[in-house]
Amino acid sequence: MNCPYCLAPGTRMETHAHLGRDHAEQVRMSRDEAKGRLLFALDCPFCDEGLERVANPRGREPGFLEEFRREITLVAFDLLLYHLHASHAERVGLPPIREEAPAGGTT
Repeated sequence: MNCPYCLAPGTRMETHAHLGRDHAEQVRMSRDEAKGRLLFALDCPFCDEGLERVANPRGREPGFLEEFRREITLVAFDLLLYHLHASHAERVGLPPIREEAPAGGTT
């Protein structure tokens, strides 16, 4: 597969590590003060679909984002890789996901 940002080739695991190492700035982290939550967000480089997730639902640890920034970044890129495989496989050099035939054959 190829990196969606710079086309560097590698296996999925190598690409995941590369994204975390070389493109960590793509992951945005913020604090929703009104709800007391910590969030991370990442946009798809190929479409308008992006992701935003709660990083720490309780939001009680003020240093959580700083302490776990690397781990949160890797989670965000893992979610991006699933999206890329499902929606943009050909653009990153992966075969498209084939749907399994239902058990029991056809009628």
